[in-house]
Amino acid sequence: MFLMQKLPPNIREKALDYLVLTRMDRPIGALLLLWPTWWALWLAAGDFPPVKLLVIFTMGVFAMRAAGCAINDFADRKLDPQVERTAGRPIASGRVTPKEALIVFGALLAFSFILVLFTNPLTIKLSFAGAALAAIYPFTKRYTHLPQVVLGAAFGWSIPMAFAAVSNTVPPLGWLLFIANIIWSVIYDTQYALVDREDDIKAGAKSTAILFGDADIPILSILIATFVLAMFFVGQRGALGWPYWLALVVAIGLFARQMWSIRTHDRTACLAAFRNNNWLGMVLWVGIVLALAIK
Repeated sequence: MFLMQKLPPNIREKALDYLVLTRMDRPIGALLLLWPTWWALWLAAGDFPPVKLLVIFTMGVFAMRAAGCAINDFADRKLDPQVERTAGRPIASGRVTPKEALIVFGALLAFSFILVLFTNPLTIKLSFAGAALAAIYPFTKRYTHLPQVVLGAAFGWSIPMAFAAVSNTVPPLGWLLFIANIIWSVIYDTQYALVDREDDIKAGAKSTAILFGDADIPILSILIATFVLAMFFVGQRGALGWPYWLALVVAIGLFARQMWSIRTHDRTACLAAFRNNNWLGMVLWVGIVLALAIK
């Protein structure tokens, strides 16, 4: 923001609009993508991953998340003005044109692909599927009540890519972690969708929050139990020690707190529960790092 102040007013305003378009002002989404990527890098390497790959994937996470936000707002350009929380977004409010959003999306996608070129052929091949998932996700909410599942696949595709980059293969552990991340994404993005459920119903959008209806809390509880079980198997297959198991217990406690807070479906509480998943992802990463360090 300090550097922004040095720009001419008209350029500064447009730059800020692009920052908001790509959610660079709100990094929570990028962090929810970053933690699983780091889980995968550490597990694939069996300890601290190669610095080169750590830099590539960390930069790629932020670039791809920003690209995803740009194409999401393009896809929702007619829907966002009808939803109170999103009506002020750059495209919805007319500060950024749909064409500009597509250019930003393309530029970020190209940057991400350049980063992948510094890995290996298998990772490069996998990157095409990741780009397709990122482009498809925003449009799925018009045709299916399960856009959160597609989001989970898009957010988690960095997991098989990380294993491929480190070991030139994707072992069963990588796919298990990928499936676990899809489940986790459905959990936190459903919490996020609960914030806008009433507005989305009126606007004709679809989501798991709408699909689950009055059974949302029981279904989320089942998904949480499934995620915890999947991460239990990750710990077993990865032969992780006590720091990981302690982290998993802390994660269960964080889930319990989230579910208790959203029991009344208060919008502020649902948004806070969604954001709390950042801490959950970090706790599991710390557990993985420490468990591998004492092996």
